[in-house]
Amino acid sequence: MRKTKYILNAIAAFALAFFFSQCAQKNETAAESAAPVAGSTNMKIAYVEVDSLLTKYRYWNDLNEQMIQKEENIRTTLNEKAKELDGEMREFQRKIENNGFASRERAEQENARLLQKQRDLQQLQEKLYTELQAENQKNSLQLRDSINSFLKIYNQTKGYSLIISNTQLDNLLFADKSLDITQEIVDGLNARYTPAEKK
Repeated sequence: MRKTKYILNAIAAFALAFFFSQCAQKNETAAESAAPVAGSTNMKIAYVEVDSLLTKYRYWNDLNEQMIQKEENIRTTLNEKAKELDGEMREFQRKIENNGFASRERAEQENARLLQKQRDLQQLQEKLYTELQAENQKNSLQLRDSINSFLKIYNQTKGYSLIISNTQLDNLLFADKSLDITQEIVDGLNARYTPAEKK
């Protein structure tokens, strides 16, 4: 009885293994027929020099210019506030040295006010730079979406199997220059970009 049970379990296990191997072979055959094999003449590959694309893509240059201006405005605002605080702290120090406060309590109040102003300035700095960083991230996502959506449209007529990005320190060690479609992509991206009105 036990032998029969073991034999039936062995046959069931063998049947399951056979079934899964058949499914795997069908999937491999379907994948082989659907995707071109590396080295076959059906596979079209191209690459884009990302550094060149970014320097020539007007949308990215405009975003970059806006971010540089915002960072400069933040720095100017913070420097003005820091300079004002520094002046008030020097004045406070001068008054302390010359007994310029009516009472010790008044000096402590002024000291507390200046310390609070310093904390407020630090919080403002953190807030402004956090907002700037978030906007930089948003801009990077918009850039990526812009390029990806263009590539989908572009590739409908070109029919590339693979488009690789390349930067100076990337993994692409060698590529024939005839596979470089950077300028085509830049031209297409710039053609569909309409700059916003300058304020």
